[in-house]
Amino acid sequence: MDALLRLLMGPWTTYLLWVLRQQGPQRFGVLKRAIPGISSRVLTERLRLLEEAGVIHRDHLPTIPPQVTYSLTRRGQELGPVLDALDALARRWHAQNQAVRGRTEHDAARRQAA
Repeated sequence: MDALLRLLMGPWTTYLLWVLRQQGPQRFGVLKRAIPGISSRVLTERLRLLEEAGVIHRDHLPTIPPQVTYSLTRRGQELGPVLDALDALARRWHAQNQAVRGRTEHDAARRQAA
């Protein structure tokens, strides 16, 4: 359990896996654009780490320029229900935060009007 949690806790790792789950196999540039704020260096590190762990597959086509595509392996696909649960939780928390923020702004506006 500890090794899996350490793997998933790395910067951007869970989000990267979620993008591959949602969008399917992707090239490096597409992944970089899909994850705002990630640097090329960190994305490369995360991809290598996940490949070494057997969670993603790197498919290299020797074309000019070379085409490299990343996809989830069976092991990576096993994380699907976990990623879906995290996505649902994130959406629920976001909605709750928005509701609290809306009530707070409404209350502040009422106090200013009084």
